[in-house]
Amino acid sequence: MLRSSRQVAVMVIALANGPPSGWPTTPNPYLNPMKDLDTQCTIEILNQIMEFELAGVVRYTHYSLMVTGPNRIPIVDFFKAQASESLLHAQEAGEIVTGLEGHPQQRIAQIEETHQHAVTDLLQESLNHEQKALDMYKQLLGVVEDASIYLEEYARTKIGQEELHNLEIKKMLRDFS
Repeated sequence: MLRSSRQVAVMVIALANGPPSGWPTTPNPYLNPMKDLDTQCTIEILNQIMEFELAGVVRYTHYSLMVTGPNRIPIVDFFKAQASESLLHAQEAGEIVTGLEGHPQQRIAQIEETHQHAVTDLLQESLNHEQKALDMYKQLLGVVEDASIYLEEYARTKIGQEELHNLEIKKMLRDFS
């Protein structure tokens, strides 16, 4: 239905004066108001994630060098792919830190060396590492949820990826039990 400019002007003025009688005046209970983003806490968690993911690059590179045995080639490829993905995750976290006007740390998280290099040991350590990463992304989600759609989706995406890694490693470990 086409309206004249006069009709549109009358509607704009009427809406500017408040909702017409009979329209609900209470807030919509289905709308969830956004909270303020705790930028400093978000930056701290993202820096921890970045440090942890950079440690993952070193960890998975080390693992790829230590694998021996008949299944060496596919397992080495798996660890190299994990190292590359950890680097990408660290870079993504760092980009968000700088986007929030923070400063990315030049550290990596502590890496424990067990000196156990059987494939099952490496996979179990990988599973532990992936679970810690999952916990960190869940912590990030807890801070950014309902405060930033972008950061919430980023955290949820990483949680999904880490959950998938956990499942993949658990399936790999089944062959060794």
